[in-house]
Amino acid sequence: MSLVTLGLSHHRAPLAVRERVAFAETEIPEALARLGGLPGVHESAILSTCNRTEILAVTDAPDERALLEWWRRERGLPEGVIEEYVYLHRDQGSVLHHLRVASGLDSMIVGEPQILGQIKGSYTLAGTVHSLGPVLNRLYQHAFAVAKQVRSSTEVGVHPVSVAYAAMQLARHIFSDFSQQTVLMVGAGHIAELLVRHLRTQGVNRIIVANRTLERAQRLARRVTGYAITLEDVPLHLADADLVVTSAGARARLLDGAAVERALARRRRKPVCMIDLAVPRNIDPRVAELEDVYLYTVDDLRTVAADNLKRREQAARQAEALVEEYAAEFGRWLDTRDAAGTIRDLHRLAREQRDAVLDKARRRLAAGRSPDEVLTFVADTLSHKLLHAPSAALRKADAVEQALLLSSVRKLFDLPDEN
Repeated sequence: MSLVTLGLSHHRAPLAVRERVAFAETEIPEALARLGGLPGVHESAILSTCNRTEILAVTDAPDERALLEWWRRERGLPEGVIEEYVYLHRDQGSVLHHLRVASGLDSMIVGEPQILGQIKGSYTLAGTVHSLGPVLNRLYQHAFAVAKQVRSSTEVGVHPVSVAYAAMQLARHIFSDFSQQTVLMVGAGHIAELLVRHLRTQGVNRIIVANRTLERAQRLARRVTGYAITLEDVPLHLADADLVVTSAGARARLLDGAAVERALARRRRKPVCMIDLAVPRNIDPRVAELEDVYLYTVDDLRTVAADNLKRREQAARQAEALVEEYAAEFGRWLDTRDAAGTIRDLHRLAREQRDAVLDKARRRLAAGRSPDEVLTFVADTLSHKLLHAPSAALRKADAVEQALLLSSVRKLFDLPDEN
């Protein structure tokens, strides 16, 4: 079996591609159930964020084309749309990649803490459909431990820069004084909560929180002394907003050009800053063509990300070394697990041969043979049985295979090197 990660991320894939392959949180359980139905797939999980979508699988398949084809079918994509952007990691490479992601080392903003929560979410979702087994269960637990260790023993997590913080920095390019601005937050998840807290510290006094579920919007609004509305009411309040930030999990666009144009007319062309942090995007990208609109997406956070990386290069190097050490530890466990079945079979074979020889030895004793003669019989027969198969395999092997087997035999039986 092989541990496989098939993914696509901000490193190579543009936002227009990432949003086509992403899974909404509500879609993942059923998708995992279908993924588990593929031949040879024993364990699986899906991680889907604004910057990456990854499929983790423990599979018998010698190649991963079936996983890629499944992914395309799930998203309704024709062949050739995502192939140039997809990366593939196997076994130890998959382990190292997963630990780097969990530790924030593969994020657009190095060290950002939100990715660990998103990975915990993917673990929980996979658990709901029982798609995890011993390998992925242990990998996730290992990743959680590594991420904690990275944050406690390196400075990657000191003064962490989050996606929400980076979004606020973008908004500062437009607003020098937040105290006079009205903010409309579309979505009430973790990123939204972090962002409105940042904005409160910058002096924002009026915050409107919109969400599909009004109760969830109200919970966030109460924490930041804001006002809650549903998504259906967003067009009614759009004209009031100087800053609009969207992070709602929705496959359809929530704001189109017509709605924004109507709001601009009511604002008498007063400029509005819009930051779309959702993948798929909540705001029609053509809104950027309208005058008096400054539209940013999650990919526009790269400038903040680059500045953050420069400040954290030394800490990131320390964290990378730590992650590699933990990855090697997990790799040793994987190697041991892979060998466990063979070791069990060897012990079973040895027991069967031992029992067969002991049965013959007891019959010889019962027939009056001397104990010394029976002991010699047991020793000679067991030695012959245990060495027969490897000796026969060595004799039958061709030159190349025999050279490999000879090296393995000397190591397995602790034989001295030939002079």
